This record gives sequence, C-alpha cells and structure tokens, in this order.
Amino acid sequence: MGELEDFLTAMLDRQIAAETAIHNGDAEPRMALWSRSEPVTLLGAMGMSNLGWDAVSQTFRRVAARFSDCTAYSFELLAAGASGDLAYTVGFERADLSVDGGPPQSTKLRVTHVYRREGGEWKIVHRHGDYVPLDGEPAAEG
Repeated sequence: MGELEDFLTAMLDRQIAAETAIHNGDAEPRMALWSRSEPVTLLGAMGMSNLGWDAVSQTFRRVAARFSDCTAYSFELLAAGASGDLAYTVGFERADLSVDGGPPQSTKLRVTHVYRREGGEWKIVHRHGDYVPLDGEPAAEG
C-alpha cells in the first residue's frame, strides 16, 4: 500500500465510528482520536472557534450533550492526502439525529480535518466544519 492508502486504512473507520458516537451523545471516542500536543484547533459548524486541547475537549463534551438518537451517519470522502507525518481529508458528513431533544433532523456538513502522526499513530490536530448552503443559496466567500 502507498502512503495515502496506509493513512486512510488506519484512520477512516475509526473516525467514522467516533463521529457516530458523538452524534449519539458520547464524546469520548472522538476525543481519543485527537492530539494532546499543541497546536490543536477547532472551527465548528455550530459557531465555535477553539484553540488548544482544553477548549476543544470542552466543546466536544458540550456538543455531545446536545446530540442523541443518531439513526444514520455517513462520511463521503472527496479528497485526501498524506505526506510524511501530515495528512488531510475533505468531505461531507451526513447524519440523522436529535438536537437538544428535538425531533429528528438531517444534517449535512462540509468538513476538513488535518492529521499529524505522533508516536506512529495518526491524530487529528484540526477540524473545520460548516453547513452546506441550502439549494439556491450562494456559498459564502472567504
């Protein structure tokens, strides 16, 4: 296998399981995938912007407390790369879940992750997620 295939084999299934867990209210599997070595950053779809593990982990716990009853989660990989001890993924996350105990809803996020290999294991060091614009709405420029 090549470098990219090795990375994807090591990371994707674990990350999909961790994202499914947080959509069911359990932040621990997601947090286990993250680096504790600074810098770590989070730019979340719910408006959060965090720098540092303490802030990122607190946000994961708050988000998990809002989510429950995930009946479906999927990740559509659009692009990925790996070189040396750095890698990235870009894709769409889709989930059907309850937020704040409300009725089930479907979500679709655009997500980018950056990974760093630490001690032979891939760890997430950055996540950026945002909601996909509704049909007919222009995407924000930035």
